[in-house]
Amino acid sequence: MPRLSFVRRTVLLLASALMAAPAAVAGPNVLFIAVDDLGSALGCLGDATARTPRLDRLAAEGVLFERAYCQIPLCNPSRASVLTGLRPDKLQVYDLDRNFRDTAADHVTLPQLFRRNGWTSTRIGKIYHYDVPWGIGTDGLDDPPSWNFVVNPKGRDVADEALITNPTPEKKISAALSWLAADGTDEEQTDGLSVTEAVRFLAETDGRPFFLGVGLFRPHTPYVAPKHYFGQHPLEGVHLPTAPADDRDDIPAAAFAHNNPTPNYGLDEHTCRQALQAYRACVSFVDAQIGRLLDALEREGLSERTIVVVWSDHGYHLGEHGGVWQKRTLFEPSARTPLFIRAPGARGNGRVCRRTVELVDLYPTLADLCGLTPPSNLAGRSLRPLLENPEAEWTGTGVTQILRPGGGRPVMGRSLRTERWRYTEWNEGEDGVELYDHANDPDEHVNLAGTPVAADIVRGLREELRRKARGRPPSEGGYNPERL
Repeated sequence: MPRLSFVRRTVLLLASALMAAPAAVAGPNVLFIAVDDLGSALGCLGDATARTPRLDRLAAEGVLFERAYCQIPLCNPSRASVLTGLRPDKLQVYDLDRNFRDTAADHVTLPQLFRRNGWTSTRIGKIYHYDVPWGIGTDGLDDPPSWNFVVNPKGRDVADEALITNPTPEKKISAALSWLAADGTDEEQTDGLSVTEAVRFLAETDGRPFFLGVGLFRPHTPYVAPKHYFGQHPLEGVHLPTAPADDRDDIPAAAFAHNNPTPNYGLDEHTCRQALQAYRACVSFVDAQIGRLLDALEREGLSERTIVVVWSDHGYHLGEHGGVWQKRTLFEPSARTPLFIRAPGARGNGRVCRRTVELVDLYPTLADLCGLTPPSNLAGRSLRPLLENPEAEWTGTGVTQILRPGGGRPVMGRSLRTERWRYTEWNEGEDGVELYDHANDPDEHVNLAGTPVAADIVRGLREELRRKARGRPPSEGGYNPERL
């Protein structure tokens, strides 16, 4: 059977749904690109060893938010928060299993708002949560009301799993520092297939405004990318971050992720450098795929009518604090996330914004830019003033939280980030408090909490944290401790 075009398949499969949708409206398109586990290893964020020319170009064309913070550094709850515009405590979603519809059955999600207002809402790849790599090719924890159409590519990275190097075989490859320098082309990988589908969609649009969500699985573990991206990061140029020998002495035990209790997973330096090389190769691979999307927008004459958003569900550790990897902490590398917005005609395009913003701000921002009325209970606020003037007065703070199983006694950590300070408390201080001065200690090596000079600062930040973020305690049965 001949391969049907993207639009033809959409019409055949969803004719009844599209007939019931509102009439097409005039409005900007939205290209909404989610990148899984992308930290700050980007040239435009100051990483001199990064090879990310396409994202660097996007930063030069749009607004790069240098201080954007996720609400929870774990894939499922973070994505649920972004797509609903609600904080994890409101949703009661803290683990990798729970569906946000259990507590927000009637809430209108971000893509659903666009769909209801006449935009064609399409998902390709991972926007809501998937287990990686086992969920690739499935719907994962998708939300059917959000989309007119979905595509679930599945590439050779899944077929090649037996070739993946895992130096800690007792761990699943999804939770280990595992990698593969893959044979074949970009287009054979799942993310390459996703971008190929998205490029086809852009070439075949029918004039109806679209909300196109493209979700890239890398650089989530296992770190799989075609071999030539590894060549862009020679191992001799890959170095682990350093920390003082006593760095952990003044940090509460709860601050370190329960699933990574041993620094560097107990691996030697050479193995960790290989893992870091593989992560950087994946970032360069993802950068190239984003470049393909941006080029397609330009080629199809859509750039001037399309808002482009690139975001990650959270940041990512690459060996900081003496060997912390991946996510699930409230330190800066895990809580801070890349965020790019290129809105046609915005006066701030081409500039960097250093104001503190949050991922929950994305929902009201896109609704505002497209003239839509969002639900009244959203947690964030529109970033439109900062898109017009990245140096505008702004009183934003970032709140990030994470739940630990705590051996049967849950430990909730919540952290407040201002432009200067990070204040963190575990179980409202019962299990530890942290205070870091980013003006003098950007790597968070010196915990000032408990020192006389910090008493007044802690008092004010504690009040602000609890005012902004204090939520209900995790409900009974509301999370799976084994999946935190």
